[in-house]
Amino acid sequence: MTVALKMLCVLLCAVFASAEVMPMTDFDLEKMGGKWYLVGFATNAEWFVRHKASMKMGTAVLAPTEEGDLDLTYSNLQSDGSCWTMSHLAKKTETPGRFVFHSHRWGNDNDMRVVDAKFDEYALVHTIKTKGDVSEVLNKLYSRTAEITDDLKEKFRQFSLDTGILEEHIAILPPNGECAVA
Repeated sequence: MTVALKMLCVLLCAVFASAEVMPMTDFDLEKMGGKWYLVGFATNAEWFVRHKASMKMGTAVLAPTEEGDLDLTYSNLQSDGSCWTMSHLAKKTETPGRFVFHSHRWGNDNDMRVVDAKFDEYALVHTIKTKGDVSEVLNKLYSRTAEITDDLKEKFRQFSLDTGILEEHIAILPPNGECAVA
């Protein structure tokens, strides 16, 4: 099989597997709020292959709104000391734990699902990103601390494999400094 055909099969499997991924049944918006460390990242997206080696842990602040939406603010300390940030307002859907938003920065639509969480420890988030007729799966592992257990690493790895992501496209991000709070 050619490499292109293998990648097409992987992408199709990922999209079909993702369609079945549902949010956790006992999602609690208020408990999702606060500061998280982005410790795990997994996707079959082409850009990830090129940037995986240079990626480091970042932080996310998730803030529930009165309307039931979720303000997402990501930040990552760059090697030159500058701070990269990105924010989105993830709109609630009829399904608790499922949110949608459009990224103006990347030009894609996002269907985000909180699939598992122990809100004082970790959250496993599955997102389907669609731009034009191309969909990609992105899994993120958030933790309340910068260090995670081997069991949690394995849980993230297995979930990512189950959603069609190749083993070599699963990363536990190395620690990094944090951006100064403005």
